Amino acid sequence: MKPTSPADAQPTEGTEGSERASARRNQTWIGAGALLLAALLAWGAAGIPGQSGYAGVGPNFLPWLVAAVLALCGVLLIFEARSGGWRHLEAPSGAARGDWPALAWVAAGIAANAALLGVLGFPLSCTLCFMLAVRGLRVSEGKPHGGARGLLRDAVTGFLIAAPTYWLFTLGLGLNLPGLTKTGWL
Repeated sequence: MKPTSPADAQPTEGTEGSERASARRNQTWIGAGALLLAALLAWGAAGIPGQSGYAGVGPNFLPWLVAAVLALCGVLLIFEARSGGWRHLEAPSGAARGDWPALAWVAAGIAANAALLGVLGFPLSCTLCFMLAVRGLRVSEGKPHGGARGLLRDAVTGFLIAAPTYWLFTLGLGLNLPGLTKTGWL
């Protein structure tokens, strides 16, 4: 008896082999992307001056470290992909397609933070970033945004996270983060 539709047909051995080869190729591309990102980070780190500070390391130490670890991860990802594919890989969960409106909200929060950091200062720009990112996460889960009350709750929560962080860095550690005022409190 023949299958009534292509969905009812059992995969042939050739089909399974080509699916595995395609998965290995895609996994290799992910590893190559990690290597490319590591190279870009290393290129950026090369432009940072390397004078040592009080701890014996310069400001370019952490970017170089991140680039090196990311390159190691890329090499390991490629090795795993080429030697049989990623092992113990669970079946993907979630939606079949990406949620572009949710991504747009989160990306808008990050872009607004970067663009307004010098204008609004660290606490307020991070509060805005938090508000937009939370909105995007709620959209991705299909939850309502909460209206004006939810917006106020997100603003207060974001500020309660951003302000102590700002104070810790500026007043506690003596690092210069942009503020709205010159007092160091906001």
